[in-house]
Amino acid sequence: MSPEPQPDRLKILIADDEEDILSVLAKKLREAGHDVVPAADGIQAWDLAQREHPDLFILDLHMPGKDGFTLLKDLRDRPWDKKWRPVIIVSAQNELDSYRKGFDFDADHYLSKPCRVEEVLSAVALMARLIPLRQEG
Repeated sequence: MSPEPQPDRLKILIADDEEDILSVLAKKLREAGHDVVPAADGIQAWDLAQREHPDLFILDLHMPGKDGFTLLKDLRDRPWDKKWRPVIIVSAQNELDSYRKGFDFDADHYLSKPCRVEEVLSAVALMARLIPLRQEG
């Protein structure tokens, strides 16, 4: 018999083409008790999202294959379920238009690079608290 999942333990898909950022975030999120699904580009992220059904997404905006905005739109239009799965954008695109576009595409949080790992962990913790509330409503 498998152990009960921890309520704040999430399966998190991280999509970033910067290998050092991807590996540091993955390591820190695993240390925080989460399952991590890394993706090095937007196409790989989309394929993994359809197979893995992560609870939360962390997306960079500039990636080869499929950029973060396109991936975000596809995730919000995803055909496999209608369960709310939060999306955190972590990007070096710090212009007001990028923020607006991210939120217009229904991002749930936006962090500007460079950011500290603690900021990402805090955003993930916030989303972990919101997920059950959004599922009930």
